[in-house]
Amino acid sequence: MRTVLWIVGVVGGALVLLGLFLEAVRWLVLIGAIALVVVIVLAFVRGRQMMRQHSPGRR
Repeated sequence: MRTVLWIVGVVGGALVLLGLFLEAVRWLVLIGAIALVVVIVLAFVRGRQMMRQHSPGRR
């Protein structure tokens, strides 16, 4: 009986840790996706600024 309680406790603890890990992974993926979008937008804005600075004639 004691062994069964240990097994149930270990499996329950592992499931809790797995749930926390998966939640953390989900948040990391979300933060990574937001960071990627920000980097793409900043690169686009900087590229347009550089094109505007190097275009001849218009001032």
